[in-house]
Amino acid sequence: MLWYLPIVPRFKHLFANGDDAKDLTRHANRINCDGMVRHPADCSQWKKIDRLFLDFGKEPRNLRLALASDGMNPYGNLSTPHGSWPVLLVIYNLFPWLCMKRKYLMFSMMILGPRQPENDIDVYLSPLIEDLTKLWNEGLLVFDGFWNETFQMRAMLFCTINDFPTYGNLSGYSVKGHHACSICEEDTSYIQLKHGRKTIYTRHWHFLKPHHPYRRLKKAFNGSQEHETASIPLIGEQVFQRVEHLNTIFGKTQKKEKSKTCIWNKRSIFFDLLYWSDLYITHCIDVMHVEKNVCDSVIGTFLNIQGKTKDGLNTHQDLAEMGIRS
Repeated sequence: MLWYLPIVPRFKHLFANGDDAKDLTRHANRINCDGMVRHPADCSQWKKIDRLFLDFGKEPRNLRLALASDGMNPYGNLSTPHGSWPVLLVIYNLFPWLCMKRKYLMFSMMILGPRQPENDIDVYLSPLIEDLTKLWNEGLLVFDGFWNETFQMRAMLFCTINDFPTYGNLSGYSVKGHHACSICEEDTSYIQLKHGRKTIYTRHWHFLKPHHPYRRLKKAFNGSQEHETASIPLIGEQVFQRVEHLNTIFGKTQKKEKSKTCIWNKRSIFFDLLYWSDLYITHCIDVMHVEKNVCDSVIGTFLNIQGKTKDGLNTHQDLAEMGIRS
């Protein structure tokens, strides 16, 4: 089941309010531009859009949106497969302390069903992508309550914000298994634990700077030094080249044939947006999930909290077999 709340009328209502219309253009009049990223307008992706799409960039009232989504279980019972997926839009034209206020968070879609949508989420996102495509290609005639004039407003999707599993669903990358890192891809360094029976990902030293002292430490880690450098993250054009010719089949009842050498599951529906492949960063991992999950694991292990600690018998046996601890 899908509930879609059209975004076009709400954009009109937003600009009709003079105070809101003024706040939507304040990013263009910022005085403090000292090289620090104090607003999304300071980042390289915003500037690249202004450089590639001059007509879009010269109008400060054109909107840049972020799409945030995650699955949740309304019954609080993880054994129940029912899923609810709210889809929110965040307006990046506003200052950071305003764009996350409930007044400006735009609830655009709710996906309900007895199962998680997974890669089929593209089917549900279709009406939203159609509206975003029209807002980019044709624009929308909007009355500006601050300047008391009518103008052609356009909008674009700046990025998505999600946790790692949802990132896999939206981007089409396979975030499970031996090649779960979307930066390293086939070069992902992994070890299959014998006792813990989990896949762990190693050699994170190569993400450090070339002369970082940790690269030379042996005894503190696994007895070897790290001399390799990290892979360069893919940009939109490179991702599109990998998925351009994939044959995507939607539906859980369909038998899906996947190449053993391909770690991309589908061509994401976001590539229907003409500018999507020109972006530096298309999908962002939200800070809350990273901080919470890492903090839970570290604190749970330090304090030996039952059910939270990672320090168990299987862990001890695997560390001994890997030569890290006796």
